[in-house]
This record gives sequence, C-alpha cells and structure tokens, in this order.
Amino acid sequence: MRRGVVLVTVFLLVMGLVAPAQAATGQRLTVGSYPRLVRLEHGAYRGHIVAAVNSWDAGGPFVPIYDSTDEGGSFRKIGEIRDPEDPNGECCGTLYELPQRLGSLRAGTLIWAASYGQAAGADRRMAIKLWASRDGGRHWSFLSEAARSHNHDGVWEPELIMDAGGTLWLHFGDETEAPRFAQVLNRVGSTDGTNWGTKQLTLAIPPDRVRPGMPIVRKLPDGRYYFGYELCNYGDQYCDPYYKISPDGANYGDPGSAGTRVTTASGAYFQHAQTVSLFPGGPNGTRLLMVGQLYTTHKGKMLPGNGQVLLANDNAGAGNWYEVPAPVKVPGAYNNFCPNYSSTLLPVDGGRNVLEIAADYENGVCTTYFGKGPSS
Repeated sequence: MRRGVVLVTVFLLVMGLVAPAQAATGQRLTVGSYPRLVRLEHGAYRGHIVAAVNSWDAGGPFVPIYDSTDEGGSFRKIGEIRDPEDPNGECCGTLYELPQRLGSLRAGTLIWAASYGQAAGADRRMAIKLWASRDGGRHWSFLSEAARSHNHDGVWEPELIMDAGGTLWLHFGDETEAPRFAQVLNRVGSTDGTNWGTKQLTLAIPPDRVRPGMPIVRKLPDGRYYFGYELCNYGDQYCDPYYKISPDGANYGDPGSAGTRVTTASGAYFQHAQTVSLFPGGPNGTRLLMVGQLYTTHKGKMLPGNGQVLLANDNAGAGNWYEVPAPVKVPGAYNNFCPNYSSTLLPVDGGRNVLEIAADYENGVCTTYFGKGPSS
C-alpha cells in the first residue's frame, strides 16, 4: 500500500468519515493499529506480557503500553511513549526485550523502535528512533536514532534482533535507493544501543519495481534465525511472504536471492503484512505460526477463511504450511492499513494457546482487539 493513502485514511478515520467494516471478534484493547506483543523473560517483571499499539488521541500519534499478568486474559495500561516528532507522523513500530546485556543496557530492557516523520511534508527526512524502558514498560526514555533518510523517501517497519555475537541489529524497509530499487531491506548494527554502524544491504530484488518489506526475525531453538518478509510486485503473486534462514543472525546470504515462498499444499497464501512467532509443538519441538492480512488462493481470489486463519509450519518454514484457526477473527479484512494488518501472535498457557492482537474498524475508527485460542 502507498504510504500517502495510509495518511489520508488515518485522517478520515479520526474524523469519523470512513464507514466501518464488520468488527473483529475478541476483547477491545484500544484505538490504533500495528500491535506488538512481548513476554518478558528477565528481571522483576519476568512472565508479564507487554503489548504496544500505534495509536493516536487529541495530541496526535503516540504509543500506549499495556501489561497482562493472566496470560493475555486481560490488559491494563502501564505507560506510553510520546516522541517530539509524533505530530509529523509515527508508525509501524516494534517491541523487543534484550536477551542479554548491550553496553550499559541490562538484559530485560525493553526497546521500542518506530518510523517517524512521514507527515512532515515534501522536504521530510524520515527517521527510525528507539526508546528504552528499564522497568517493564512503565517508564520510557529516548535511546537513539538508528537511521534517517538522506532524501524525502521513507524508512519503514523496523525489526530488532540480537545476533549470536551480541550485536543488536535493526532491520527496516528502505525507499531511499530509488529509482534503482523501489524499496530494499537494509540493516544497521549496534553494540550499545546508542551508536549505529553503516547500513548493510539485506535484500534487493530486481527489477526496480519489486518491494521487499515487513521484516520479521525470530531466533530458532537450534541457534539459527528465521528471517521473514513480504515481496510485493514480484512474480505472479502479490505481497506474499518469503523467508530465509540465517546461521547467526548477522549474515543473510545473497541480497538478490528472493528466498523461499510461504504457501500451503493448495497454493493458498497470505497477502500483506505477515508476522511470525515461535510456539512449542510438532515433531521437531518448534512450530512457526504466521498471520497475514488477506488469505487467498494462488490466483489471488479471497478464500472463505480470509481474516480467520493462521498458517503453521513444523519444519522451520520448509515445506507446505497448514491452517490453524485464528483467535481474533477479522472476516471483513481487505487491502487497507487497518483490518488484520500486521497482527501479532504470542504463545500463552504453556504454549497450548495463542494470544493474538488484531485491528479492525469500530464505528469508522481503527481499533485493536485481543483474544486467545488453541495453537494447533
């Protein structure tokens, strides 16, 4: 989707001028979109589930932070992030807990990263900025700026992961190399969370109209890293999910290689905004669960399960994926920044269930909902 359309849509939603779609199932969380979930594994709040949402109020865009102590049965607001650049646009953020010390940041530090400045006009210089919380999401302080565009093109959809050597990597969609490439995936690394190295190319697929985006990285139990993304304007499918496996979280192979496409045995696939989470299960002990915005046949025709299924794989992504019911159903999902766009999944109840937060329209306003269901 073009980002200008997103901005116009957000404005219309706030003004209440867009007709609502069928509301999602689940419990209402808050106004907003692009939710993220993390289970804390360190410190005083170990076991708590933290949620973040790209939201807005009378003061403009901001990020409310929520906490759950009952395995996602309920949430309460515990904090918020308001960046000075919020009035110029804030979107598509990510939430990450440091698994080990990074410079002066101890294990368990929560980091929020998001794109800022997309509404700053023709001369905008978008940035990806990071905020840190040392108390489980209750209080936040500005940490650093990891990337800023050198021209008016965008930097989008940050994703954080620490590699096997202890470097923190920020992956993002980068439009600044146009017209050679409409968008590439780049990454920058840091050993302290404050200072960032020169960007490195992760994925650039010819011809120039192809747009890799929406990076998601998960460390597998065997020490390898699953790197997922969407490829838009590539082949005969539309914004479909692909993945690569990195041996160490630092190296991702040939940037010109498209990777492996995610599909079911019948050729069904998700269009737009895939996210992936790790769950226990399957013959190898680890199950991947994926959610995407639209669920279609190999020819792009909407399937009856659109907005109501997840895809699962028990072999680190290899082979065919299969359907699992989605805990939050968004049967009216369509190509738009809100309904079922970049939903988030987390294992709960010992991995027996999956917690999902997804967005849909409620009386014309994009709103997030949460719910739980079986993970297999």
